[in-house]
Amino acid sequence: MAKILVIDDQQSIRKTLREILEYESFEVDEAEDGQKGFEMFNKEAYDLILSDIKMPKLDGIEFLEKVMASGNPDVPIIMISGHGNIETAVDAIKKGAYDYIPKPVDLNRLLVTVRNALEKKNLVVETKQLKKKVSKNKTREIIGESAPIKKIKELIDKVAPTDARVLITGNNGTGKELVARWIHELSNRANGPLIEVNCAAIPSELIESELFGHEKGAFTSAIKQRQGKFELAHGGTLFLDEIGDMSLSAQAKVLRALQEHKILRVGGDKDITVDVRIIAATNKNLTDEIAKGNFREDLYHRLSVIPMHVPDLNDRKEDIPILIEHFMEQIVEEQGMPAKSFTKEAIAELQKINWTGNIRELRNVVERLIILCDQKITGEDVTTFAKPNKGN
Repeated sequence: MAKILVIDDQQSIRKTLREILEYESFEVDEAEDGQKGFEMFNKEAYDLILSDIKMPKLDGIEFLEKVMASGNPDVPIIMISGHGNIETAVDAIKKGAYDYIPKPVDLNRLLVTVRNALEKKNLVVETKQLKKKVSKNKTREIIGESAPIKKIKELIDKVAPTDARVLITGNNGTGKELVARWIHELSNRANGPLIEVNCAAIPSELIESELFGHEKGAFTSAIKQRQGKFELAHGGTLFLDEIGDMSLSAQAKVLRALQEHKILRVGGDKDITVDVRIIAATNKNLTDEIAKGNFREDLYHRLSVIPMHVPDLNDRKEDIPILIEHFMEQIVEEQGMPAKSFTKEAIAELQKINWTGNIRELRNVVERLIILCDQKITGEDVTTFAKPNKGN
């Protein structure tokens, strides 16, 4: 049952509106002026508010402004007045009112407007809930309670709200991309785009076009103008994964983009200003790559304002039981299988393994065990199935 607050300084009007709305099975509260109405609004959760405009203490427009400035501006407010005109109606709508109804009130129009406003509110609430679910599912949780993982989480919390560039290092499968996503999600740029580029997956002759875009005719296959990842990430975050594999030519242009906040499309002659936060990641030792002449030292110093190292699974084996439970929940849901359990012996055997493939390898092994083993997964099962038989 929807709950409606009626605010009007005339008792006869409040009584009439209450009778009509209660007849339609709505729950109704009354307030004799805007000040009392705002106090009730702060104490109760209302689905809709009907408010007169001309009132003592706090008039309807002032009440509307206070509600819009509060932490709950989604409650639809229908303004009712016998003293208004077109300008008053337009002003009320501009300030956030759902609709404006003149007095004497047309009861049919009132009920239609009330129903439409409540439907809209329900849609707004449902949309927000869906967005929260999408946001929650969009970025997976960083799982673990070990000291190295707590340190990573603390560092993310400190770094994320800034625009500082971050260089994430760590071996394959440790979760560098997940760390980058959380930095973006917790940043002031979270509403902007997160654009990811895997520098190792793009041929060296195409990386510059991928990053900076190109003009039509810049090269044989450039049949139309194309925006690069820097432009697409404007106002958000650009994640350069495996940056250690980027060509020296592209490195020089990335350095210029970081220094001047400008890029030049391939084949173009006009600078384009970009506002982008850079997060880079690599599984290589960049100081070794600098010594070999494969990576620019000046770019390294630009990127590593905040260095962040993601530990190997072998350095945080106390997190394995939590990770197993987490992966099992995911996998049984994906596969439509009943949940299974791991014995203490099975977990102990998994903690003995040298996880060269890190988190990614552990998840694969957990999935394999869930599919191949009985309801209770034992230490013997781990010994049998955890590592592929090299003889096969």
